[in-house]
Amino acid sequence: MSVGENTESPSSNEDTRRWFLNAMISFFGAVTALGVAYPVGMYLWPRERKVKGGGKRSMKIPLNDIHVGGAKFIRFLNKPTVVLRPSETQVSALSAICTHLGCVVKFKEASGELQCPCHGGRFDSSGKVLGGPPPAPLVSFPVRIDGEYIVVEEA
Repeated sequence: MSVGENTESPSSNEDTRRWFLNAMISFFGAVTALGVAYPVGMYLWPRERKVKGGGKRSMKIPLNDIHVGGAKFIRFLNKPTVVLRPSETQVSALSAICTHLGCVVKFKEASGELQCPCHGGRFDSSGKVLGGPPPAPLVSFPVRIDGEYIVVEEA
């Protein structure tokens, strides 16, 4: 045997390379599959978030801020919300997002109705659909008068 010759057979060297390349392709394929499967799994099966304190979120509005027959638009739970006061002892809190296409409704004091400026949907002070294309009533929140405040709570 001469000094520059390879002692291994050529097929053994090729088998080692082939095994290494197959192992690397399998490894990177598995990493890619996990990289895609994890976000998809988190989207399909989200974890429940625990709120510190364990209580419901609420908001207080001074009773004097809304006159009888009036309304006030606020942000509650980071969403547009309207608080209505149709009578001295009656209040309601509704999502201000129209159930048709998600436009923010406007309050018409003359008629006491909420109207969607996009497609003409109309709602009464309890959120019930009076006319137009909305398929469902407005989402309502538990609300009560507590002394000198109107208290809006998370459902």
